[in-house]
Amino acid sequence: MYASREDIGYDFGDDSKVGSKPIKPNPNIDGGWAWMIVLSSFLVHILIMGSQMALGILNMEWLEEFNQSRGLTAWVSSLSMGITLIVGPFIGLFISMCGCRKTAITGGILNALGWILSAYVSNVHYLFLTFGVTAGVGSGMVYLPAVVMVGQYFQKRRALAQGLSTTGTGFGAFLMTALLKYLCTEFGWRNAMFIQGAISLNLCVCGALMRPLSPKDVVGEKCVVRSNSEDNRAKALSHSAETVKSNGVLSEESEKKEEATHEEVLDSVQHIETGGRSRSRRSMYGLRLLKTVSQLTLTVRKGFAIWYSSYFGAASLFTNRVFVAFVIWALFAYSSFVIPFIHLPEIVKQYNLSSQNNVFPLTSIIAIIHIFGKVILGIISDLPCISTWNVFLMANFTLVTCILTLPLMQTYVSLAVVCALIGFSSGYFSLMPVVTEDLVGTKHLANAYGIIICANGISALLGPPFAGWIYDITHKYDFSFYISGLLYMVGIIFLLIQPCIQKKQPREKSTEEAQV
Repeated sequence: MYASREDIGYDFGDDSKVGSKPIKPNPNIDGGWAWMIVLSSFLVHILIMGSQMALGILNMEWLEEFNQSRGLTAWVSSLSMGITLIVGPFIGLFISMCGCRKTAITGGILNALGWILSAYVSNVHYLFLTFGVTAGVGSGMVYLPAVVMVGQYFQKRRALAQGLSTTGTGFGAFLMTALLKYLCTEFGWRNAMFIQGAISLNLCVCGALMRPLSPKDVVGEKCVVRSNSEDNRAKALSHSAETVKSNGVLSEESEKKEEATHEEVLDSVQHIETGGRSRSRRSMYGLRLLKTVSQLTLTVRKGFAIWYSSYFGAASLFTNRVFVAFVIWALFAYSSFVIPFIHLPEIVKQYNLSSQNNVFPLTSIIAIIHIFGKVILGIISDLPCISTWNVFLMANFTLVTCILTLPLMQTYVSLAVVCALIGFSSGYFSLMPVVTEDLVGTKHLANAYGIIICANGISALLGPPFAGWIYDITHKYDFSFYISGLLYMVGIIFLLIQPCIQKKQPREKSTEEAQV
């Protein structure tokens, strides 16, 4: 039902040449160093997403320290979580220019700096800048490369790999909550943030593990043989794929011309440098500096060209209608997952279920089952007879059904069952990078997934305040679930409609060609 990376045609080049020369597969694809990439991504999810889910501990300390309103103080953690996702498209630019490893290492330093500077703030407004913006941008610079690298290193078991790496969010929520609670009790919240900043420097180690693949290994992805079921699913979007490919070839030719011009400049500089060894060292240093600047300029221009063409050029990602529908879906999806965490305590209090909830909190049920959901859905999606797209849609349907029915549950057992289904079905988050890569290809995964998580960030930033605004007007939590569930359903309908439209277009085109 969706196009694979081969059909979208973002990996430009002469397919005939690639097919005539069998390329020896890289042993690190789906094995070897690929599992180190999974470990790196797993640790990134613990240190970033796990820490953000544990910010409730620090939020209480900030309320007591600065004596500000709950709404104003809550914006600190909301900014950090929202900016981590919203900066995705801009982080895609850094990845195009510098690669995943350098981007992640830089982000690790910036994230640690944000934590450390926050330990010295004098009011909550400074936290907006130090923690919300600085640490948030740093988190985004590590999070996106961690997801992209897993997609590059895995082909056959991508869903399982993404599922294993993203389980770090659930483990991190438990570990970081306990750690921050202990540090705040023993050393105070300021020293706790300073220590957490030092711990966050381990993100640089995670970034160093993100060893890039050689260009021939990336090109070699075209030789991967797909199963028949994947071929059948790919036919649905072949029309839009041909359009994007035809547009992309033009930009590729212009890039090759620019690259050839820069290579001529570099060769001339190298020739002058070789012939001028008898000159003074100052001249040699000047030539080497000129060569370095020229290489840096080539890298920056090439990276910016790829980033710009992905968003605004002829080969824009937005020419793929299914991808646009995917973005619209992402605008409504994330907030529906967050809202139960906001209103579950009120539901428990209203139905006098506090004693049972204290024994085993409903939010803990969601978090624990969420971990297993990511792994199990990943394993199911990697089965040769199963469509990842269908698993993704079924999980979405289950989640939106649970969101709409949760207000109707009035006993602890029924609420626990619904919460368990919410936790399991929300495991589809691990499939989002897989579906995105199948839509646009590995080459444009960073830019495409940056747009998706940006939409999720907007949803995470505006969803909770919107739910609170509805509750203030109606004084009932039910409407928050119903409205968010209906908006979520609209996004799912977009995902269902677009593949059907794309499926009809190739048939119409073939009929016109037959008449001609």
